Amino acid sequence: MTVTVVRMNLIDPGAEPKALGARYRAALEMARYADEHGVTTVQTEEHHGAENNWLSAPLAFAGAVLGATSRISVTVSALIGPLHDPLRLAEDLAVLDLVSGGRLVTVAGIGYRPEEYAAFGQDWHRRGVLQDEVLDTLIAAWTGEPFDYRGRTVRVTPRPYSRPHPPLLIGGSSRAAARRAARLGLPFFPSAHLPELAAYYEERLAAYGTQGWCLMPPAEVPLLHIAEDPDRAWAEYGGHLLHEARTYASWQSGDIHSAVRSAASGVAELRAEGVYRIVTPAQCVALAEAGGDQASLVLHPLCGGMPLDEGWRSLRLLAEQVLPKLAA
Repeated sequence: MTVTVVRMNLIDPGAEPKALGARYRAALEMARYADEHGVTTVQTEEHHGAENNWLSAPLAFAGAVLGATSRISVTVSALIGPLHDPLRLAEDLAVLDLVSGGRLVTVAGIGYRPEEYAAFGQDWHRRGVLQDEVLDTLIAAWTGEPFDYRGRTVRVTPRPYSRPHPPLLIGGSSRAAARRAARLGLPFFPSAHLPELAAYYEERLAAYGTQGWCLMPPAEVPLLHIAEDPDRAWAEYGGHLLHEARTYASWQSGDIHSAVRSAASGVAELRAEGVYRIVTPAQCVALAEAGGDQASLVLHPLCGGMPLDEGWRSLRLLAEQVLPKLAA
């Protein structure tokens, strides 16, 4: 079965509030349309203080999407755990789980931008300790029973809809992230195709006596835009894809592994690289067929401030010309 994902991070460089508001409302309409046409997941993410207006409040946006849809799942990948108050995060995720009937999936990471920690008054060098506290708090809070928190007894209500708790995965590309997931018996979602890290995770599961599973990304996870004429689309809109690629790359140090990391410095180089791809509907179907049972298509219709009408064209081509053929 092909998993279809619509990624939304709401970038719009230099946008005034009115234009940015229109982009957010269009994103909700796109999510509703995707839900009606059988798309599997809307995926969003978290970054703070970005000049290009990168989405900073993924749970608020996820709640809006869940309220506008009825079947599609929403994945926050990733939520930067140490930047959130643990008790309030437990409450927010429980309520979203109740509202959606378990359709929100959270991938918890620790981030890779020290400036985000500084903005929230958190110690970058204690990020692992902070993440452990967040995760331990979530697991305890979601039982609905009293537990010890920073030296006092607290209780979080209401209990979430999902059992034993809302869908929660641990993301990352380090052994520490794999150990953290194994200790808690939580699924592990490496941020890139890292088989050796998956093997280490399995070792730690055995050592801790816990059970879990690894959601390993394939070796290639291209971000897709669909157009009937890719040459035209690259010429007119390639700059939007490049903007996101360069922003994302500028944030990541050499020890960060990402499935969508680009080294391109220009549009032609980005096109040749293949991390971001503009494909025809037929090429998109072929990508899904080549992926077999593990196929995943990630559409990025509003990438890098893409004009709304072009984003809609891409999404409609997925719904009208790609998904019916995959279903058949």
